[in-house]
Amino acid sequence: MKAWIVALVIVGMVGVAAAQSEEGTANFYGYKFQGKKTASGEVFDKNGLTASHKKLPFGTKVKVTNVDNGKSVVVTVNDRMAANNPAVIDITQRAAEELDFAKSGKAKVKVEVQK
Repeated sequence: MKAWIVALVIVGMVGVAAAQSEEGTANFYGYKFQGKKTASGEVFDKNGLTASHKKLPFGTKVKVTNVDNGKSVVVTVNDRMAANNPAVIDITQRAAEELDFAKSGKAKVKVEVQK
């Protein structure tokens, strides 16, 4: 019986850890949204360090790491992505520049919620 409880606790902890990080594609968005209100009500600034995510609460800080070059940046979620967007996160042009993928427009990234 104890073994089952331990197994359930471990599985539960893995689920929590998985919810705190994810990998996939990041895109950047900028020009056409500049100065418009985000879903949180903030004004979008392509030069800020903010992001759009499907589920994370507004105000959540996440570390986004470019898997190909190891560069990271911390951004704040202030916008909502469309449910059908295949990316895991959309970030500002400035954040994409710091991750060194602004020219290509997208990159494989790891997204980690910060405490």
